[in-house]
Amino acid sequence: PHLKEGSTKTNTTKTMSGKGGKGGKGGKGGKAPTSKKAPQSRSSKAGLQFPVARVGRYLKKGGYASRVGVGAGVYLAAVLEYLCAEILELAGNAARDNKKTRIVPRHITLAVKNDEELNKLLGGVTIASGGVLPNIHAVLLPKKSAK
Repeated sequence: PHLKEGSTKTNTTKTMSGKGGKGGKGGKGGKAPTSKKAPQSRSSKAGLQFPVARVGRYLKKGGYASRVGVGAGVYLAAVLEYLCAEILELAGNAARDNKKTRIVPRHITLAVKNDEELNKLLGGVTIASGGVLPNIHAVLLPKKSAK
């Protein structure tokens, strides 16, 4: 900039802390209202029934990876909850088909074996007291007499 002869420019710079102009540690200054919110679980924050904190703890303690992110427990808990809901819904339908009000292992087996994707996922799983699907091979059925 151009200065006229005899005039001097004074250096006036403000120091800014980056936290607002009122000083202090807080953003807007003053104390927050005393209405403290009740602590909310991570499961309720995610809208899940399965325990997010416990699943995250098991992930960390299990030695699956050297580092586990905070979202990993939420994701895994959501996947497990979805699978359980899917199996329970199909097992409930199987129980209703058998005119029962209580789900027993037999109903879970029927639900899993009759669903293609769940059967593939739980192919190597044995459910105790589950039994097997009723199936008679066509060769073993009695032949129909020709008339």
